Amino acid sequence: MHSERVASRSAEHRDSRESRNGTPQVDAVSLAIIEQLQEDGRRPYAAIGKAVGLSEAAVRQRVQKLLDQGVMQIVAVTDPLTVGFRRQAMVGVNVDGDLDPVADALSAMPEVEYVVMTAGSFDILAEIVCEDDDHLLDVINKRMRALPGVRSTESFVYLKLKKQTYMWGTR
Repeated sequence: MHSERVASRSAEHRDSRESRNGTPQVDAVSLAIIEQLQEDGRRPYAAIGKAVGLSEAAVRQRVQKLLDQGVMQIVAVTDPLTVGFRRQAMVGVNVDGDLDPVADALSAMPEVEYVVMTAGSFDILAEIVCEDDDHLLDVINKRMRALPGVRSTESFVYLKLKKQTYMWGTR
């Protein structure tokens, strides 16, 4: 019993370290917790604890720490079509100058769900979820292209969503 507490306490301390660049380091136990939650985001902490070898309280603390550090989110994933969003697109953006202000401005738009700075044909890729074509046109034409630094955009309108999953695990 004592060795389990010591191992558990030791594991709790290991999960809180950060790498040299400030990114949280996630240990094997936290990765196992993440995998459990990716399988079922409503899985009880007691069941997760049993699967990963921690108490319910230790799992609860780790999950809260992972949330606080921005390592993960617990959300409901929907099919956009079923909740009234009929148009999705990926927009490639080319920028003159610093990418950060443009990426920050795109990230602040409620229709933009995903922003990534890239190497290649585009400086930034942004995924947009809109109600219809008019809404998409407004976002791209009047808001995205109007941002200082945006040189050009290219839109890739989604015709059909074949797969949307967030089950990549922690490989």
